[in-house]
Amino acid sequence: MSRAQISALVFGVGGFGALVAATASNEWKVTTRASSVITATWVYQGLWMNCAGYIQACRGLMIAAVSLGFFGSIFALFGMKCTKVGGSEKAKAKIACLAGIVFILSGLCSMTGCSLYANKITTEFFDPLYVEQKMGYAYNGATSVMSSRTKFQGGGGDFKTTNPSKQFDKNAYV
Repeated sequence: MSRAQISALVFGVGGFGALVAATASNEWKVTTRASSVITATWVYQGLWMNCAGYIQACRGLMIAAVSLGFFGSIFALFGMKCTKVGGSEKAKAKIACLAGIVFILSGLCSMTGCSLYANKITTEFFDPLYVEQKMGYAYNGATSVMSSRTKFQGGGGDFKTTNPSKQFDKNAYV
């Protein structure tokens, strides 16, 4: 039983570390402006570079996920059978259960924030009336880290919100 608890703690803390790294990252959206093959400009945008409404919502969800992940890690540490802190076995079991619930809530917050951000990028890219940055968007490191982080900490979920609401016609932008 201790091996399972130690493994769960390692995965939880690893997921929390990935969450912090992805939240602080500036690579949530990458735009390329290539005028030729030789000169290309890459523009990176993170959660902290813009104050649009949906980005503020994503930022709030990610901060909530970081806070919940921190407290989940602390609860998981206190709820383990191999630690001396936490009281009786019954109390430790309740603390460990609370840690699991907090980790799941943290995963749901981060998954919702990433899904909202990815959905907005995809919607803007496939909207023919949105011409501000029609060069090319790509999901970069932060969304990839969040996908793997959600599998570690958030209960095995994966966000897949990249399906556009409209059918894409490759000749529409030529």
